Amino acid sequence: MPDQKTGTTAAPPGTGRRRLIHGPRVFYPAAGLLLAFVVTTAIIPEQVGDLIAAANETVVQDLGWYYIGLVAACVFFAIWLAVSPMGSIVLGKDPNDEPEFKLGSWFAMLFAAGMGIGLVFWGVAEPLNHFSVTPPGAIADTPAAAARAAMDVTFLHWGLHAWAVYVVVGLAIAYSVHRLGNPVSIRWALRPLLGDRIKGFWGDVIDVIAVLGTLFGVATSLGLGVTQIGAGLAYLEVIDEPSTWLLVVLIIVITALAVTSVVTGVDKGIKWLSNINMGLAAAILAFVLIAGPTVFILSDFITQIGSYLQNFFLLTFNARPFQEDGAAWLGSWTTFYWGWWMSWAPFVGVFIARISKGRTIREFVMGVLLVPTLVTFLWFSVLGGSALYREIFGGGGMIAEDGTVSTDTALFQLFDTLPGSTILSVLGIALIVIFFVTSSDSASFVVDMLASGGNPDPPKWSRAFWGCVEGAVAAVLLVVGARAAAANPDAGIDPLSALQTMAILLALPFSVVLVLLAVSTAKALLREQKVRQRKQREWFAERVAEHIENRS
Repeated sequence: MPDQKTGTTAAPPGTGRRRLIHGPRVFYPAAGLLLAFVVTTAIIPEQVGDLIAAANETVVQDLGWYYIGLVAACVFFAIWLAVSPMGSIVLGKDPNDEPEFKLGSWFAMLFAAGMGIGLVFWGVAEPLNHFSVTPPGAIADTPAAAARAAMDVTFLHWGLHAWAVYVVVGLAIAYSVHRLGNPVSIRWALRPLLGDRIKGFWGDVIDVIAVLGTLFGVATSLGLGVTQIGAGLAYLEVIDEPSTWLLVVLIIVITALAVTSVVTGVDKGIKWLSNINMGLAAAILAFVLIAGPTVFILSDFITQIGSYLQNFFLLTFNARPFQEDGAAWLGSWTTFYWGWWMSWAPFVGVFIARISKGRTIREFVMGVLLVPTLVTFLWFSVLGGSALYREIFGGGGMIAEDGTVSTDTALFQLFDTLPGSTILSVLGIALIVIFFVTSSDSASFVVDMLASGGNPDPPKWSRAFWGCVEGAVAAVLLVVGARAAAANPDAGIDPLSALQTMAILLALPFSVVLVLLAVSTAKALLREQKVRQRKQREWFAERVAEHIENRS
């Protein structure tokens, strides 16, 4: 990630010119594939839409069991590392290295990484959706039971599982960069497993997959963001209806802001926006907590954490095989989220690796797993809990008579029930815009680092290129999804379905990389632990010999 003072990434010792060796062999294939996709989709959107729809039915819906098993394995892998003796290994060249950031600052940056457009978009909408249409197989014989099931599933999607994926990728990169002195690249994190083969073709393939997956994951977030911005403007009666082309224009405008930011590298501006972002999110959260049903929210927050822990294993491994619509539901929700987190993993992994130098593995795992998870749970308890309270105990109105939820406007509907609703809605739109700009800006920088072979200061033109590509991918897939929804109005197709499907599909090849990263990290850590144990035995034997000699 860019340094807070210089806007560049500090180069780990010993990396030198190796960072630039593989750049062209990653940049040009990844750029070519993405440009070909954008151009093809723009020319023949209907045909591409049909292919995506077919992939959604034949591939995505069949991936549920695999993604569930893989993400569950990430959770237990992360916990194993934290509780094992390897947890004391320091992510630095010197075992006595001090953390680069103080604990409070480190937690704050993890909190920042845990927030985003997705939380703003789904904070109210997801609990309401699950409350209105109970997940297949869930027990919802009373409104209270339906609300608890809705929050359980929401916590599942945004809790430990998401951050366990980031732990696997982030720890692999952090160990490779800070402990072994390698460049910031996915391929170098696999060197303990693949050896020098990572310097050739397969290393190029791995980095290309990481770049493509990240771009589509970020594009999904951008699609969510502009959809909610358009809905908010319509809700405030600034516009009549958020048409697809208006959303495309919003993508162009906000992407231009992000590109300007990443090209100029004005760190003060980026830092200023980030501080406003976090302050604004905290202010909205605090206001809703105080102006809403405060006691209920806090009570439900504590109760929901207990429910999540109590049902953890059932939620984790539930592939819903006995429900007729179980596979379709997973494809729309759980499988989508697991694919989305995998798509974001290279980007977030580089970020948390960058800020974690000097931390022990145990600190890294526990911090990355627990801090963002608890903040996220509080966010959903305040916003989603307020909406559920209104539906059960208040005046209702957030779920239509036919049982549908306006996902795009759910946040603004909640604000409309609180004092100062117009100001809240304006602040909500501003929050989304700033998240949009900062996410695109930082993602463009990290993607460019990966595509440039780990170059800590890639050229401005390539930073701008990736920023434009992110916007282009989001735009063409929104158009495809909107046309599919218009062509099949009775099929329940969401305009965001194309973005969601591509995020899941692009995560599939990276899921293989994820497994390899876990194996590679475990191999390197176990090897280091054996050396540490041998050194400890030798030291202990020497101390015993000295003690015996001194007493004789």
